[in-house]
Amino acid sequence: MAEDFKLSTQNEIRVRYAPSPTGFLHIGGSRVALFNYLFAKQNNGKYILRIEDTDIERSKSEYDKDILESLKWLGIHHDEGPDVGGNFGPYRQRERLDIYEKYIKKLLADGNAYYCFCTEEDLEAQRQYQLSRGEAPKYSGKCKNLSKEEVEENLINKKPCVIRFKVNPKKVDFKDIIKGDLEFDMSLSGDIVIAKNLRYPLFILAGVIDDYEMKISHVIRGDDHIPNTPKQILIQEALEFPKVQYAHLPMILGQDRSKLSKRHGATAVSEYKKQGYLPEALVNFMVFLGWNPGTEREIYSMNSLIKEFSLEKVQKAGAIFNTKRLDFLNGFYIRERSLEKITELSIPYFIDANFIQPIFKTEQYPPAYGAKEILLRYKAIETGEEITLETLQKIISIYKERLKKLSEISELTDFFFKEKLDYDKNLLKWKEMSDSEIKISLENLEKIISEIPQEEWSRENLETKILPEAERAGDRGKTLWPLRAALTGKQASAGPFEVAEILGKEKVLKRLKEASEKF
Repeated sequence: MAEDFKLSTQNEIRVRYAPSPTGFLHIGGSRVALFNYLFAKQNNGKYILRIEDTDIERSKSEYDKDILESLKWLGIHHDEGPDVGGNFGPYRQRERLDIYEKYIKKLLADGNAYYCFCTEEDLEAQRQYQLSRGEAPKYSGKCKNLSKEEVEENLINKKPCVIRFKVNPKKVDFKDIIKGDLEFDMSLSGDIVIAKNLRYPLFILAGVIDDYEMKISHVIRGDDHIPNTPKQILIQEALEFPKVQYAHLPMILGQDRSKLSKRHGATAVSEYKKQGYLPEALVNFMVFLGWNPGTEREIYSMNSLIKEFSLEKVQKAGAIFNTKRLDFLNGFYIRERSLEKITELSIPYFIDANFIQPIFKTEQYPPAYGAKEILLRYKAIETGEEITLETLQKIISIYKERLKKLSEISELTDFFFKEKLDYDKNLLKWKEMSDSEIKISLENLEKIISEIPQEEWSRENLETKILPEAERAGDRGKTLWPLRAALTGKQASAGPFEVAEILGKEKVLKRLKEASEKF
């Protein structure tokens, strides 16, 4: 019978990422997926996605969907998985219960596991007693020696129970690709719970079975799993499975070197996407959470990472999560993307901020396939003005260099879509300018701009007409600061000529007049 459970020697690299759909995919999990993916692709191997959803109460379809969509958005594409299939499925644990039952029965039949009927009260009393004696708490093995008849009677009477694995009290050692040689004294561990019943294994057993069945060669995961590894090695030995190779990634830490939490920025990948981070920036950022290429190079595409990544260059110590670095990388990738693409990605932020709304028409094209909505244009909600795609591109073009994340675009550019700006008149003051000086500067600007023909309205002509006036004032700021502040209502913004060109002559004159009326 043992021969049925043996795996033939394999040379192919096969790794897996095995998330539980009990929450949205976060940076920690996506980094594990990335490192598995890079290792597999570099070695011409296979990267498998396996959903560990046996926690029925906490597993939700919305989390399952989020994991799949977030990994796809990041460009971490699995070769086998629940949505793409493969030769070693099913790839959701809830669909593998028959497989688990076979192995759990084997462990019981071979005497490597047993039913435990201890209640929570029993276990707590044992724990308290051991602590009172200065001993490390572990299961006493009380149910290990129950007779077959006692076990059967308890099962017939449906007495609550779990299934425990008999932990061999020996030293277990293994070589971790990242951490090096590790050794554990298993005499310090009691017999561990491995299943709720014959069909519902816990993580520690299900992972071993699935890794064997799916021919996984390397297990790459977070170092919080290191205590599980010697236990899983003992289970592998009991089931006569070959050992896999392990690589445990360093923990991700906040700036204060404490465990990463939401206050440090440990939000879901989908939230980073919503905030306007680009997938290539997140990938570039995540790979440096533990990996050091040994060079000064900071920017890596996915293809270059596949060529240069190695587990041997992953550090042992914790990796620091630095949001400023993520923002730097994201700003770089925003600047690298085409204006057309950044505009496409930015438009939803304008819509969500209620600045614009898309105007569609419905067409039957082709008739056999029913109605299809065709985007005609955009309209500013507050002013009712038509906003062309070209105008949106111009707005984004003067802020593209400033963006750290796309969500910033709506706050930076809101003045383009407003009927009237509301700001304190002190915003218009440059250094020690008096109210009368500001009013005169605004009225002069209004006069100069009103004389520019509509057909000659451009940034270049605005500069040609206004800069000489600014120079004559002796301090250019006395002219340009009130102009920019009047047009934008902001302490900082893009240059006044770029802004004015996009706003148009009529709106520029209107805002200059409204600003001068404050004095």
